[in-house]
Amino acid sequence: MDLRKLKTLIDLVSESNVSELEITEAEGKVRIVKSGGNVVQQFVAAPMQAAPVQAAAPVAAAPAAAEAPAAPAAVAGHQVKSPMVGTFYRASSPGAKAFVEVGAQVKEGETLCIIEAMKILNEIEADKSGTVTRILVDNGQAVEYGQPLFVIE
Repeated sequence: MDLRKLKTLIDLVSESNVSELEITEAEGKVRIVKSGGNVVQQFVAAPMQAAPVQAAAPVAAAPAAAEAPAAPAAVAGHQVKSPMVGTFYRASSPGAKAFVEVGAQVKEGETLCIIEAMKILNEIEADKSGTVTRILVDNGQAVEYGQPLFVIE
């Protein structure tokens, strides 16, 4: 499924009174669930994996609840959040230099990292100029939609 289509669906669910949306297409199934103002997206590549997706829904809610107390400590500056679910990478390839380090000066529009989603590498750009004060995600870590990635001051 096209990432732009997924983003549009997530935005529609978050802005509407719909609490859950599930779409099945040839390449897989997408389930978007809104819980307490947050939108949780799940993607299954093959229909035969539908049972683990349903079992994973409660697990996905538990880490979000665990991160909530930690969020106020990370609000010391502007947070750059993940626009999608995927895998976070600090560099363009395993042996390459990281796009940014803590203390780096960045300009709006400069690439901060890559998030791989559905075998597509998406460059995440700074939405504000400033200094990177914290990197909140480890290289290769799975990230959720809306999860803070960087703090820029």
